[in-house]
Amino acid sequence: MPGEQEFLKLSGLTSFNPVQRESIKAGVLNGESLVVSAPTASGKTLVAELAMLRCVMEKKKKAVYIVPLRALASEKYEAFKEKYEKLGIKIAISMGDYDSSDSWLEKYDVIILTSEKFDSLLRRDVPWTSSIGLVIADEVHIIGDQGRGPTMEILLTKLKRLTKAQFIALSATIKNAREIADWLGAKVVESDYRPVKLFEGVYAEGKIGFFGKEGFNLEGDELPEIKIVHDTAKKNKQALVFVATRKSAEATTERIANYMADKISNSDAVELKKISEEILNVLEYPTRQCERLAKCVAGGIAFHHAGLLGKQRKLIENAFRSNLIKAIVATPTLSMGINMPAYRVIIRDAKRYYALTGWSYIPVLDYQQMTGRAGRPQYDTEGETILIAKTTEEAEDLAERYIMGETEEIYSKLASEPVLRVHILALVASETCNSLQSVYDFFSRTFYGLQYGSSSELAEKIDMIIDFLKGHGFVEQHKDKLRATIIGKRVSELYIDPDTAVKIIDGLKNSKNAKVDSSALVELLTTSLEMRPYLGIRQGEFKELYAKISSAELLHEMPDEWDYDYEESLKSFKTALMVCDWAGEATEEDILEMYHLTPGELHNKISILDWLFYSAQEIAILMGNKEIIKDLRKTRVRVVYGIKEELLPLVKLRDIGRFRARKLFNAGFTSVEKLREAPEQTIAALIGPNVAKSVKKQLSGKEDEKKFEPKGLMEFAE
Repeated sequence: MPGEQEFLKLSGLTSFNPVQRESIKAGVLNGESLVVSAPTASGKTLVAELAMLRCVMEKKKKAVYIVPLRALASEKYEAFKEKYEKLGIKIAISMGDYDSSDSWLEKYDVIILTSEKFDSLLRRDVPWTSSIGLVIADEVHIIGDQGRGPTMEILLTKLKRLTKAQFIALSATIKNAREIADWLGAKVVESDYRPVKLFEGVYAEGKIGFFGKEGFNLEGDELPEIKIVHDTAKKNKQALVFVATRKSAEATTERIANYMADKISNSDAVELKKISEEILNVLEYPTRQCERLAKCVAGGIAFHHAGLLGKQRKLIENAFRSNLIKAIVATPTLSMGINMPAYRVIIRDAKRYYALTGWSYIPVLDYQQMTGRAGRPQYDTEGETILIAKTTEEAEDLAERYIMGETEEIYSKLASEPVLRVHILALVASETCNSLQSVYDFFSRTFYGLQYGSSSELAEKIDMIIDFLKGHGFVEQHKDKLRATIIGKRVSELYIDPDTAVKIIDGLKNSKNAKVDSSALVELLTTSLEMRPYLGIRQGEFKELYAKISSAELLHEMPDEWDYDYEESLKSFKTALMVCDWAGEATEEDILEMYHLTPGELHNKISILDWLFYSAQEIAILMGNKEIIKDLRKTRVRVVYGIKEELLPLVKLRDIGRFRARKLFNAGFTSVEKLREAPEQTIAALIGPNVAKSVKKQLSGKEDEKKFEPKGLMEFAE
């Protein structure tokens, strides 16, 4: 392991900061488990890296680095690879494809994984878990999140049971860090240290007031966010603007870009034009969202949300890091994950829409996640955060609520039934638990168990779910012993909700007595919980949807129109109609126009549905329903590529997607045999010389055709 000075040099530092010194004092280099609770950019990751080097180089054990987001996993992988491979440390990353044990990981020293991927690996009893000497849980406060939290909590509980590893949990500043530490058997290192001083302020009625330094006035009649971004740009600094919704992110960006268009330098304008054109042409046929984004980027401002395509987000992030884009207007999802610091963070919307409570103030923790992006250690000596208030009275309330307020405590979200269904089956299928009592015992060791003790409500839910799993043939009980059936184990490995598996099994049984077409299969799989949220239904659409669903061939029974879940079924049906339109070769722009679904959202849905089709194929094989497998496979390829059935033979060729396949088909090349016979120049005139050459090599056997592999469930939208 490098000495202190060598390590500091490797990290571009001259000395350890207070968070790092306190962690060393607490025993991070002696194998002590720690929960490090400190602000963003306080150097927490370096504490984990110290433990990582000790684990790999001295103890000769593996270190696993768990993150909640794919983007964060990729960022850590690139950083660690550049920094530590020169020391001979082998770095690996694993995300997606939950039906693989990734046996190649056994050869690596540091393995970076999303919590869902690691959980899927543990279900397969991968042999290298016995070699784990260090578990790093980044953003561990995520266990308080309804969506991502339960998997992280279950995963850490399993790892505590399976290994004798050192645990390093990294967290934002939270109120009950000591409670998380008690759960993990760790010490706490708490700090408010930031390498860049943060000044928090509020804008109201033309004036920004800061705590700790003098504020200033902003003249003009423009919207506050426009004035603040302009003032930031005049200082040659950058800003992140947080708003509540995607729609407002796009509209706000346009307003700022229009104001700033004539205020960028000529050299920046040239570079921004290039990036703008790349963003516009990510899709072969740009949508109006692509056009809108490209126009804004040309003016040095961008919007950023989960509705964008991954390549577009990457282009924006890189242009922001190189100081070409002066401001990004984003939804709160940007506040967690990738490292995107700016001099100023502007929070225009302190309220957000929540399904159960409507428009409510965001938690203090969310505010701190956003403000954590203010101040860039390599560029700034200070950073600023500015809440925007409409009145001085609101300004006082916002300052008291957020600047003076304490972060909330983190509470486990483990007790929801869908979460318990998935994880209880996994516990039995992996033989982590082999009796009802052992299931109770496992949950008593979770963070939920620490917070709530022996909850009779949780015990009742566990009993009910075990009965559900037994009733549907996923689990068998012999006296007091539980074990998964073959199909139960496969459902667990496929990482789908057992309720989804029940719907698939029942639908496949019904397919033997019904006329099955691709739309019926799409509709069946779209009813899955994994496909939520479904598309919303606008006023006036109910009658049309009711007429369509009444005449549709379905592989399941619809609820009665007076039932509680009837409206959800209509939403699911509308989502299926959207997917069928896509598979009928509607463009991304068509889908945006007809369904108000952005390209990013569309491709997320298609990725999830890809996995559900793959899962249905695997379940059909176990059921012995060979007749349906062909239809499932065909429909799956159609859905993934967005093509009609006639194009299926053409998309088997590498570099041939929906648009090239359609061009070839319409020109008379309706089969690979016709392509094989055609001159290369003729094909090149349609799809370009490089692709034509590749196609010819594949058809002559000199290159392999592409393989259609499952993409794996997308993790939660990032």
